[in-house]
Amino acid sequence: MLGTVLFLLTLFAICTFVYVTKGVIIVRQQQVVVIERFGKFHKILDSGLNCIIPIIDTPRSMLWKEVQRGIDGKAYSYTKHRTVIDLRETVYDFPRQSVITKDNVSISINALLYFQIFEPKSAVYEVENLSDAIEKLTQTTLRNLVGQLDLDETLVSRDKINDELRSILDEATNKWGVKVNRVELQDIVPPLDIQTAMEKQMKAERDRRAAILEAEGLKKSAILKAEGEKEAAINRAQGTKQAEILKAEGFAQARIVQADAEKEAIGRIIEALKGTGQPDKYLIAMKYLEALQDISRGQNNKVVYMPYEATGILSSIDGIKEMLAHK
Repeated sequence: MLGTVLFLLTLFAICTFVYVTKGVIIVRQQQVVVIERFGKFHKILDSGLNCIIPIIDTPRSMLWKEVQRGIDGKAYSYTKHRTVIDLRETVYDFPRQSVITKDNVSISINALLYFQIFEPKSAVYEVENLSDAIEKLTQTTLRNLVGQLDLDETLVSRDKINDELRSILDEATNKWGVKVNRVELQDIVPPLDIQTAMEKQMKAERDRRAAILEAEGLKKSAILKAEGEKEAAINRAQGTKQAEILKAEGFAQARIVQADAEKEAIGRIIEALKGTGQPDKYLIAMKYLEALQDISRGQNNKVVYMPYEATGILSSIDGIKEMLAHK
């Protein structure tokens, strides 16, 4: 009797241990587990504590490609079975592949793919190896897209290739329960001879642009210099014109003032000689004497001569003496 009880207790303990280890599943946040009952889909376990019936219910595993770096620094990929399906966004770094462009240039492209599983059941049952299928689909689609572009178009159309590749992959992987969020081309490496030719072309283009910029600079400098000289000449001409105008105006005003002064002087002389009857002779004599003074003025005038009309001026002087005597 005691042995039977011990047997039953041992059996119960074993069953309890098996149930706890096999029947109790703790699922982390943003992870799920697909459960099959007798080989048929039964349910999906969400995050938290979950219980299943051991042996009857079993988690369904899926193939998943893992990448790991070895001690030599190189990346090695391998495939393993896993029962936990991660619903977070996954970044998949595809190995570098050779692609031929439209103009028959072989280039090397490395791509990154960001995708997320939104339907775990489809990801398990609709495709055998989800990660491998996505990789092969991305490679073939990328070859088709690049094959429609020339090398120059490929190098400058990364955004266009990323958008088209993401759209095609998202539509194709939708039946697998996968959402492709983003595709990025990390780098595009053409052959060495093409790189050398491109570097020479870029150097020639830079030299051409530098020469154009230098010529444009010289042209603008010459234009600015000519405009400056033109403005300077105009300013000088305007200044000279203004100076001549002011000089002429000053000379005219001086003549006017001189004429007014002379008018005033003549008027006073006439007023002083009023009654004598010979003011005109007086004025003529005075002007004649001033002219003789101007003629004899100068360092090189060594000959003193008497003008032909000297007798006339002497008679005028006699007339002045008579006027002064009458006064």
